[in-house]
Amino acid sequence: MKLGVNIDHIATLRNARGAKVPDPVAAALTAELAGADSIVCHLREDRRHIKDRDLELIREVIHTRLNMEMAATQAMIEKALMVKPDICTIVPEKREERTTESGLDVITYSTKLKEAIETLSSSGIQVSLFVDPELAQIRESAKLGAYAVEIHTGSYADASDPQERDMLFEDVANAAVAANKLGMFVAAGHGLNYQNVADIAAISEIQELNIGHSIIARSAFVGLTKAIEDMRYLIDR
Repeated sequence: MKLGVNIDHIATLRNARGAKVPDPVAAALTAELAGADSIVCHLREDRRHIKDRDLELIREVIHTRLNMEMAATQAMIEKALMVKPDICTIVPEKREERTTESGLDVITYSTKLKEAIETLSSSGIQVSLFVDPELAQIRESAKLGAYAVEIHTGSYADASDPQERDMLFEDVANAAVAANKLGMFVAAGHGLNYQNVADIAAISEIQELNIGHSIIARSAFVGLTKAIEDMRYLIDR
């Protein structure tokens, strides 16, 4: 199973002081050396963490895959066409949210998403849709021609009741099976940490986990390389 490391919160820390450090570009290189299979950056409309220049420099210096998270706006599509990440993960985005709160409503916005997928794909950029673990959303993603889906694991990760968590886990597993059968690459992410990642990692149909906040938080105590190695160990185990 592959591990994508999201470095957004390195930029969050830098921006909190309006400083030059810590540098997200250095973090991307460190993550790559520590075993990350891809580097994930969310370029938000309000540029609250990753900036345009960060993304451009990371594209230039890393040797692994670059996954650009983005909203399906014309401005972001144009930016992606310029930067040429290996894959774009289209996510819903609201200015007032602290972090991405849910998956895309692929069914409601199918026309807009289909246009974005076709534009990016025609330029050699693979497209993943960030979706809740709902079979209808998975089927619509395949219908639109998405290369991949990333299954939103936030509800599972946040559940405190064991019975509810088990039910939500089954939703994730069933969505992964469905996406795999439809021929899409299957990723998962959001809210995954060192305590809850093992069960998700055991779902054989999931091919990649994209994890950011918990790794960056742990790195404050043990360093980024060790934090990634620890997560890598739990996933491989």
